Amino acid sequence: MSSRRLLLAANWKMNPPPASALQAAMGDHSANPYHPHSDIDVVVFPTFLDLHKTVAAGLVSGGQYGRPENAGAYSGDISMAMLKTAGCRYVLCGHSERRENHNESDADVAAQAVAGLEQKIHPIICIGETLEERDKGHAESVVKKQLNALPLESDITIAYEPVWAIGTGKTASAAQAQGMHAFIRSLLPKDRQEKTRILYGGSVKADNAEELLSQPDIDGALIGGASLRPEEFGEIVKAGEKITQK
Repeated sequence: MSSRRLLLAANWKMNPPPASALQAAMGDHSANPYHPHSDIDVVVFPTFLDLHKTVAAGLVSGGQYGRPENAGAYSGDISMAMLKTAGCRYVLCGHSERRENHNESDADVAAQAVAGLEQKIHPIICIGETLEERDKGHAESVVKKQLNALPLESDITIAYEPVWAIGTGKTASAAQAQGMHAFIRSLLPKDRQEKTRILYGGSVKADNAEELLSQPDIDGALIGGASLRPEEFGEIVKAGEKITQK
């Protein structure tokens, strides 16, 4: 078992928080899987409008995006500095949906990560290939290019999300995911290889979480749809705790 602490990130995307997520933990954190746990890290990523609610509820919270500039004429955007003021401890950088829908380049994503670090916000940086790129045998070269732009010498988290497995119901096999995670780890600076967490994101569910999280180079998961269902997310948390306690 790796010494790296498992991290489960609930990305709620453009959805309101599950009602139960904002309820008090009542001393038993297992009763509310979104609250902090002793054995693993759990982080929620609500919309900007709901951040104050999750922070007030005692949830470890992050922004789904943050602009590098502290302020300026950037209508509709939120800066990393604003996220910090709102109580964010994490930020997602370069999620595939933002790369596609907002045309975020590798350089844009790297700038976000650096700005997050400057604000003492921990970046979870998303990388991954499309189905077309995988079918052409370019998966590793795409991922390597995305990694090359990043501040890999810093304390960051990488989230490998095969684009073809996001919201499609398709999931990379445990062997496929482990193979890519091991490849990513091999590209990190030597002194960061054993310290940097690499998460898997791509249709993680209760029925595949334990197998995925058991892989030696998979240090957690970035969870989308399943994180909006408290009972299922709770099962994923239990799978993580089970692995940690082995």
